[in-house]
Amino acid sequence: MSHTGLHLLRPVEAAREAAADRLSSRPCLLLVDDEDAIRESLREALEEDGFQILMAANGREALDRLRSSPRPSAILLDLMMPVMDGWEFRREQLNDPSLRDIPVLVISASGSSPQTLRSQLGDVELISKPLSYGGLLQALGRACGLAASAA
Repeated sequence: MSHTGLHLLRPVEAAREAAADRLSSRPCLLLVDDEDAIRESLREALEEDGFQILMAANGREALDRLRSSPRPSAILLDLMMPVMDGWEFRREQLNDPSLRDIPVLVISASGSSPQTLRSQLGDVELISKPLSYGGLLQALGRACGLAASAA
């Protein structure tokens, strides 16, 4: 069946195209945490909620990822990690003009106040461990500029 000037996609092609459109419109996050279980569980949950996830096990890996992958909408950053901790990562990020304006959400059990962390790390949002997933989604919505219902 031909329609003048219209290209009809087969169902499989249409499904692939729709999936590609969804992927390209999903916010991308860089998740930086040295604990495999935390990275994997957050990745699964956040992907189900419509985010693309890049992962790194420490600050050095995160910087490499930032410089070689698509730019994320936000960074979820643990502070206590081997190789390069969150503080050192954040200093490096702030010193790089191409990376400094990516929003950072610090995930920490340090007990530091948001004000203390901001004085040391700049304009970051604190997500305390154990984290509330609903609170995390709200913070990501603010960081990524999403409407509350979209996050």
